[in-house]
Amino acid sequence: MREKTRLLGLFMVSYRARGQVSFGPSLKNCDMPHSNFDILKWYAEIGVDAVLNTDPIDRYSAVASKTGPSAQAQKSKAPDQPAPASSPFLVPETGPSAAELAAQCQNLSELREAIDSFEGCVLKQTAKNTVFADGNPEADVMFIGEAPGRDEDIQGLPFVGQAGKLLDQMINAIGRDRESVYISNILNWRPPGNRTPTPQEALTCLPFIRRHIQLVDPQVIVLLGGTSAKHLLATKTGIMRLRGRWANVKLDDDGNQTITALPTLHPAYLLRQPAHKRLAWQDFLNLKQRLSELAS
Repeated sequence: MREKTRLLGLFMVSYRARGQVSFGPSLKNCDMPHSNFDILKWYAEIGVDAVLNTDPIDRYSAVASKTGPSAQAQKSKAPDQPAPASSPFLVPETGPSAAELAAQCQNLSELREAIDSFEGCVLKQTAKNTVFADGNPEADVMFIGEAPGRDEDIQGLPFVGQAGKLLDQMINAIGRDRESVYISNILNWRPPGNRTPTPQEALTCLPFIRRHIQLVDPQVIVLLGGTSAKHLLATKTGIMRLRGRWANVKLDDDGNQTITALPTLHPAYLLRQPAHKRLAWQDFLNLKQRLSELAS
């Protein structure tokens, strides 16, 4: 009877068809049911469709009790499993750093080999190819993007997809082509899903692109997009404020060697925001004028 009284003392509300809330018959004004059938009948009359217990139930302990003491004892005696030796998403802790490898390179062939042998960037483990560079290494201008995309990862060359076609058109508009410029990225491997490279990934590979610029030794470089500009210029300023303004890129930690750089909008961004092509055109006219001045 005590249990019945406790259950019947639960707060019960029935929602009528008109959306109004009404309370069931008062326990004070009705006879106490004396059987389970009477209780269920009374619940139905007042509109109760669920009964909630007032005491919490630990269902995890209930499941654990079904395993029995022997299973729990065996689990407690089982030795700890060693961690996996390696994971495809962990950066190896051994091996030379990018800075160490880059410093040893005396030409582009050695740099390509050093990048191919580098195991300190997780992007390499998910990429199909290492994307090194394209164009003329003797050119006076070097274009630097952020990272390869799907098409670049398949072909092993930078800027060969839709963004690359737009870049070709932009270069052609100032009287150049791929045979008179040099093109690379700050990262040589495609991020999964074409996502933006993380700051850690970019900083890990930064010594490679710095050494790359030193070996090519162009007169100016063009930084395509925010990722390239922010990391090579070591700034948090957005690309819309950086674009069109000449700046100096440090090629060593001491800042003893620098090169003139022009940040501009990435072609992939221009495909998404075609109205901003006019801004990129202004930057390329700026680039054309600077190259003409350097050639004279």
